[in-house]
Amino acid sequence: MDEAKHTDGLTSSAIDHGTIDQSDLELEEKRGNDFDQRGMIRMGKRQELRREFHFFSIWGFAVILGCSWEYVLVNGVLSLPNGGTAGSVWMFLIACIGMFLVVLSMAEMASIAPTAGGQYHWCSEFAPPQHQKFLSYTVGYLCVLGWHASLAGTCYAAGQQVEAIIVLANPNYTIQTWQTALLALAIVLVAIMFNTVLYRKLPLVEGIVMIVHVFGFFAIIVVLWVMAPRSDASVLTTFSSNGWSSAGVACLVGISAPIGDLIGADSSVHLSEELKNAAWILPRSMIATALANYVLGFVTIITLVFCLGDLDTATTSSIGQPYVEVILNATGSTAATITLTIVMFILLVSCAVNTVTTSSRQLWSFARDGGPPFSNWLSKVRPGWDVPMNAMTVSFGFTAILACIVIGSATAYGVFVTLVNSGLLSSYAICIGCILQKRLRGETFPPSRFSLGQAGNVINIAALCFLVVAWVFQFFPSAPDPTATSMNWSVMIFGAVIVFFTIYYITNARHRYTGPVVHVRKDL
Repeated sequence: MDEAKHTDGLTSSAIDHGTIDQSDLELEEKRGNDFDQRGMIRMGKRQELRREFHFFSIWGFAVILGCSWEYVLVNGVLSLPNGGTAGSVWMFLIACIGMFLVVLSMAEMASIAPTAGGQYHWCSEFAPPQHQKFLSYTVGYLCVLGWHASLAGTCYAAGQQVEAIIVLANPNYTIQTWQTALLALAIVLVAIMFNTVLYRKLPLVEGIVMIVHVFGFFAIIVVLWVMAPRSDASVLTTFSSNGWSSAGVACLVGISAPIGDLIGADSSVHLSEELKNAAWILPRSMIATALANYVLGFVTIITLVFCLGDLDTATTSSIGQPYVEVILNATGSTAATITLTIVMFILLVSCAVNTVTTSSRQLWSFARDGGPPFSNWLSKVRPGWDVPMNAMTVSFGFTAILACIVIGSATAYGVFVTLVNSGLLSSYAICIGCILQKRLRGETFPPSRFSLGQAGNVINIAALCFLVVAWVFQFFPSAPDPTATSMNWSVMIFGAVIVFFTIYYITNARHRYTGPVVHVRKDL
């Protein structure tokens, strides 16, 4: 280890006396500090990406990607039937508590192994030896699909804001699905541009957008509380069964909405190889991100149920975005509503930029370990760019394919986007289950700069219980006795994905995929 530090590190005196050139400084910037270098050596990985991020930039990155209060506004009205206004508020709070337990569990693993691979690496390192390869491979694909579905959904949602702005300016305009799909493609291209040509400026951009994120939140919340008609406190106690056997069942069915608003606990994990002092900063930034997003989201859902007005008017509006109709009814001003909708559009585009970053890093890392087809090509990082451009090309292609699907069938598109919840929730549950069994067996953990200590067992078990319940109910239809059109077909898509990649693993991948654990050094 001393030899590695000697050859990889640069002393401050050498820098002061000018005995190294600019390329040496850039190399040191790329490698990070001694803890970063030691971690990469332990995991058997070569430093290929540049460590540009610090605590506040990675925190801002994850908060903007989480987009919690924005998605509560966009999706919150649609989740009200299951559980009613009270169910929406209290299930959001329960989802915050459950997801926070998940974040704590994953923060510990992120400190032990701060790698862009995230969940699939942790499964490979912590699962029982006889299951390491298959579980790691499965989780790798679930994460890749989950994050790419999230990218497509975010770009489409941003495109819908443009359509809403056009309708506000021209009430005679009719929203066309194909136009929204083309807008989604344009947005993903902008997101890729920020991740390539402007990547070195991305931490600065994150800081600017973070200011818009905070001020946009207060602008919309204050406008609604001051100008919108308000309901009384009964909205916090009024539950709705929506045809289910009880209001409790309806609330559990409705938990998919807040889960979707809060999903993405692993977002910053996939940038850990671009973060300085990652083993210390990463877990703490994950916790800070969760607290910020949960608080803003909870305030937003309370504001929405108190200031909603007539639900039918909001959901049947020609604008296509219920929250925009709510703001328009509150302000009575088209100009003010357009301005606030533009703010929402900017924030969703920023979310798409960050989602491209996370999804491409997840795919690149998985390819680096030989998971997907064409791994050699996908894992290439162009010298000087220090970003996985080939993986971003696939991210664009995936979004383009889903955009074509939405043109043909919005229902089919919606089913594919559900891979965000099913894929990521499954990956969280599997990797937490792996570290829990390691903890219950009393096995030794690698060095860590963030530990759950004696509370680890309780936190891991509680997180798993929450994930199992959330996973089961996200496959339920939105109402009992569904028709073929209203049926929730996400379970079929998820099952088809599992069957397809299991067959691919048996026939092909198991012969070349070993999992990152084979490169991990046990002596460090």
